[in-house]
Amino acid sequence: MQFLPKDVQDGLDAARKGALARKSRLRVELGGQVFPILKFWKDGFALDGALTTHLRGLVDVFDGARHEFQCLIVASRQEGDMLICDFKRATRVVESAALDYFRDENAPLAYLPRA
Repeated sequence: MQFLPKDVQDGLDAARKGALARKSRLRVELGGQVFPILKFWKDGFALDGALTTHLRGLVDVFDGARHEFQCLIVASRQEGDMLICDFKRATRVVESAALDYFRDENAPLAYLPRA
């Protein structure tokens, strides 16, 4: 195991977090605040722990300018310098309303009038 001076280790950690934030376009918006997502997996994500110490409730997840998910965060915990958020559900945002009937994929798109 290597031991580095504290200022060198802090610089390396800051560079690692900066690289993760630049690589990911994902971000969380909650109440007008924006937090970049460092890592994202199927039931949670990681944020920079220096930006916030606790996050809970319904949040919006964006990929660039595109609204991707609404997530319900049920728990958040500090692990090292990251805030790990676990969500109960992640609902994908869609542009159109849900259909309340079955649409047959072989149905005609339009009817031609009789000639």
